[in-house]
Amino acid sequence: MQSQGKIKPFYPKIKRFLDFVISITGIVILSPLFLVIILLIKLDSRGPVLFKQRRIGVNKKEFNILKFRTMRIDTPKDTPTHLLDNPEVYITKIGEFLRKTSLDELPQIINIIKGEMSIIGPRPERPTLTMEFNDQIPGFINRLVIKPGLTGYAQVHGGYDISPEDKIKEDLYYIKNRSVFLDFS
Repeated sequence: MQSQGKIKPFYPKIKRFLDFVISITGIVILSPLFLVIILLIKLDSRGPVLFKQRRIGVNKKEFNILKFRTMRIDTPKDTPTHLLDNPEVYITKIGEFLRKTSLDELPQIINIIKGEMSIIGPRPERPTLTMEFNDQIPGFINRLVIKPGLTGYAQVHGGYDISPEDKIKEDLYYIKNRSVFLDFS
Protein backbone atom coordinates (compact mmCIF):
# COMPACT_ATOMS: atom_id res chain seq x y z
CA MET A 1 0.00 0.00 0.00
CA GLN A 2 1.03 3.55 -0.61
CA SER A 3 2.68 5.56 2.13
CA GLN A 4 0.39 7.76 4.16
CA GLY A 5 2.41 10.91 3.55
CA LYS A 6 3.95 13.03 6.27
CA ILE A 7 1.46 13.68 9.03
CA LYS A 8 1.99 15.23 12.42
CA PRO A 9 2.23 12.60 15.18
CA PHE A 10 -0.65 14.20 17.12
CA TYR A 11 -3.01 14.37 14.13
CA PRO A 12 -4.64 10.89 14.51
CA LYS A 13 -5.46 11.56 18.18
CA ILE A 14 -6.88 15.02 17.47
CA LYS A 15 -8.89 13.63 14.52
CA ARG A 16 -10.35 10.81 16.64
CA PHE A 17 -11.20 13.24 19.46
CA LEU A 18 -12.91 15.64 17.03
CA ASP A 19 -14.75 12.78 15.30
CA PHE A 20 -16.08 11.57 18.65
CA VAL A 21 -17.07 14.98 20.04
CA ILE A 22 -18.65 16.20 16.81
CA SER A 23 -20.56 12.91 16.39
CA ILE A 24 -21.93 12.89 19.93
CA THR A 25 -22.91 16.55 19.54
CA GLY A 26 -24.48 15.71 16.17
CA ILE A 27 -26.61 12.92 17.64
CA VAL A 28 -27.87 15.20 20.40
CA ILE A 29 -28.66 18.10 18.05
CA LEU A 30 -30.11 15.90 15.29
CA SER A 31 -32.13 13.57 17.56
CA PRO A 32 -35.45 15.32 16.75
CA LEU A 33 -34.70 14.90 13.03
CA PHE A 34 -33.76 11.24 13.61
CA LEU A 35 -37.11 10.67 15.33
CA VAL A 36 -39.03 12.29 12.46
CA ILE A 37 -37.15 10.18 9.89
CA ILE A 38 -37.76 7.01 11.90
CA LEU A 39 -41.48 7.80 12.12
CA LEU A 40 -41.71 8.57 8.38
CA ILE A 41 -39.92 5.33 7.45
CA LYS A 42 -42.29 3.33 9.69
CA LEU A 43 -45.36 5.07 8.23
CA ASP A 44 -44.14 4.65 4.63
CA SER A 45 -43.27 0.95 4.65
CA ARG A 46 -42.91 -2.06 6.87
CA GLY A 47 -39.54 -3.39 7.96
CA PRO A 48 -36.54 -2.19 9.92
CA VAL A 49 -35.57 1.48 10.10
CA LEU A 50 -31.86 0.87 9.60
CA PHE A 51 -30.12 -0.87 6.74
CA LYS A 52 -26.73 -2.54 7.21
CA GLN A 53 -24.31 -3.15 4.39
CA ARG A 54 -20.79 -4.64 4.40
CA ARG A 55 -18.06 -2.16 3.54
CA ILE A 56 -14.28 -2.20 3.67
CA GLY A 57 -12.53 0.13 6.07
CA VAL A 58 -8.99 0.89 7.15
CA ASN A 59 -6.50 -1.93 6.53
CA LYS A 60 -9.13 -3.95 4.60
CA LYS A 61 -11.19 -4.54 7.76
CA GLU A 62 -14.85 -5.15 6.93
CA PHE A 63 -17.66 -3.54 8.92
CA ASN A 64 -21.39 -2.89 8.63
CA ILE A 65 -22.18 0.61 7.49
CA LEU A 66 -25.48 1.94 8.82
CA LYS A 67 -28.05 3.86 6.80
CA PHE A 68 -31.70 4.70 7.11
CA ARG A 69 -33.56 2.15 4.99
CA THR A 70 -34.68 3.67 1.68
CA MET A 71 -35.85 0.56 -0.15
CA ARG A 72 -38.68 -1.90 0.29
CA ILE A 73 -37.89 -5.05 2.27
CA ASP A 74 -38.66 -7.25 -0.77
CA THR A 75 -35.72 -5.76 -2.71
CA PRO A 76 -33.39 -8.54 -3.94
CA LYS A 77 -30.68 -8.82 -1.27
CA ASP A 78 -27.85 -10.24 -3.38
CA THR A 79 -28.05 -7.67 -6.18
CA PRO A 80 -26.48 -4.22 -5.80
CA THR A 81 -29.02 -1.46 -6.41
CA HIS A 82 -27.24 -0.18 -9.53
CA LEU A 83 -27.55 -3.66 -11.12
CA LEU A 84 -31.32 -4.01 -10.61
CA ASP A 85 -33.45 -3.72 -13.76
CA ASN A 86 -35.74 -1.08 -12.26
CA PRO A 87 -34.21 0.09 -8.97
CA GLU A 88 -36.64 3.00 -8.68
CA VAL A 89 -39.48 0.47 -8.24
CA TYR A 90 -37.96 -0.62 -4.93
CA ILE A 91 -37.25 2.83 -3.49
CA THR A 92 -39.84 3.97 -0.94
CA LYS A 93 -41.41 7.43 -1.09
CA ILE A 94 -39.53 8.64 1.98
CA GLY A 95 -36.47 6.76 0.71
CA GLU A 96 -36.37 8.87 -2.43
CA PHE A 97 -36.31 12.04 -0.32
CA LEU A 98 -33.69 10.62 2.07
CA ARG A 99 -31.41 9.71 -0.82
CA LYS A 100 -31.76 13.07 -2.58
CA THR A 101 -30.89 14.91 0.62
CA SER A 102 -28.29 12.33 1.80
CA LEU A 103 -30.17 12.09 5.11
CA ASP A 104 -30.08 8.29 4.72
CA GLU A 105 -26.35 8.54 5.59
CA LEU A 106 -26.89 10.08 9.06
CA PRO A 107 -26.80 6.78 11.01
CA GLN A 108 -23.14 6.51 10.02
CA ILE A 109 -22.53 8.83 12.94
CA ILE A 110 -22.79 5.61 14.98
CA ASN A 111 -20.02 4.08 12.83
CA ILE A 112 -17.91 7.14 13.61
CA ILE A 113 -18.52 6.87 17.36
CA LYS A 114 -17.56 3.17 17.20
CA GLY A 115 -14.28 4.14 15.50
CA GLU A 116 -15.04 2.32 12.22
CA MET A 117 -15.28 5.57 10.27
CA SER A 118 -14.23 9.18 10.47
CA ILE A 119 -16.16 12.31 9.52
CA ILE A 120 -13.70 13.02 6.69
CA GLY A 121 -12.02 10.28 4.66
CA PRO A 122 -12.47 8.22 1.50
CA ARG A 123 -16.04 6.92 1.21
CA PRO A 124 -16.13 3.19 2.01
CA GLU A 125 -16.95 0.81 -0.82
CA ARG A 126 -18.47 -2.67 -0.81
CA PRO A 127 -15.83 -5.42 -0.68
CA THR A 128 -16.58 -6.70 -4.20
CA LEU A 129 -16.50 -3.19 -5.70
CA THR A 130 -13.22 -2.42 -3.93
CA MET A 131 -11.56 -5.49 -5.47
CA GLU A 132 -13.17 -4.84 -8.87
CA PHE A 133 -12.01 -1.20 -8.88
CA ASN A 134 -8.53 -2.23 -7.72
CA ASP A 135 -8.26 -4.69 -10.64
CA GLN A 136 -9.24 -1.90 -13.06
CA ILE A 137 -7.39 0.97 -11.38
CA PRO A 138 -4.04 -0.01 -9.88
CA GLY A 139 -3.65 1.59 -6.47
CA PHE A 140 -7.36 1.88 -5.70
CA ILE A 141 -6.77 -0.25 -2.60
CA ASN A 142 -4.41 2.46 -1.28
CA ARG A 143 -7.52 4.32 -0.09
CA LEU A 144 -7.64 1.80 2.78
CA VAL A 145 -4.62 3.15 4.66
CA ILE A 146 -6.92 5.48 6.63
CA LYS A 147 -10.44 5.24 8.05
CA PRO A 148 -13.25 5.80 5.57
CA GLY A 149 -15.36 8.90 6.03
CA LEU A 150 -18.96 10.03 6.16
CA THR A 151 -17.84 12.47 3.50
CA GLY A 152 -14.53 13.00 1.83
CA TYR A 153 -12.31 15.16 -0.29
CA ALA A 154 -13.47 13.35 -3.45
CA GLN A 155 -17.16 14.04 -2.68
CA VAL A 156 -16.54 17.70 -1.89
CA HIS A 157 -14.49 18.24 -5.05
CA GLY A 158 -16.22 15.83 -7.42
CA GLY A 159 -19.60 14.91 -6.00
CA TYR A 160 -20.97 11.48 -5.14
CA ASP A 161 -21.13 10.39 -8.79
CA ILE A 162 -17.38 10.89 -9.36
CA SER A 163 -15.70 8.20 -11.47
CA PRO A 164 -13.53 5.64 -9.65
CA GLU A 165 -10.47 7.00 -11.50
CA ASP A 166 -11.09 10.55 -10.31
CA LYS A 167 -12.10 9.31 -6.86
CA ILE A 168 -8.73 7.64 -6.32
CA LYS A 169 -6.86 10.80 -7.40
CA GLU A 170 -8.82 12.95 -4.95
CA ASP A 171 -8.63 10.39 -2.14
CA LEU A 172 -4.87 9.92 -2.52
CA TYR A 173 -4.39 13.69 -2.50
CA TYR A 174 -6.31 13.84 0.78
CA ILE A 175 -4.37 10.92 2.28
CA LYS A 176 -1.04 12.51 1.40
CA ASN A 177 -1.99 15.99 2.62
CA ARG A 178 -4.45 15.33 5.44
CA SER A 179 -4.41 17.66 8.39
CA VAL A 180 -6.85 19.26 10.80
CA PHE A 181 -6.83 22.34 8.56
CA LEU A 182 -7.69 20.29 5.44
CA ASP A 183 -10.42 18.44 7.35
CA PHE A 184 -12.09 21.72 8.36
CA SER A 185 -11.66 23.27 4.92
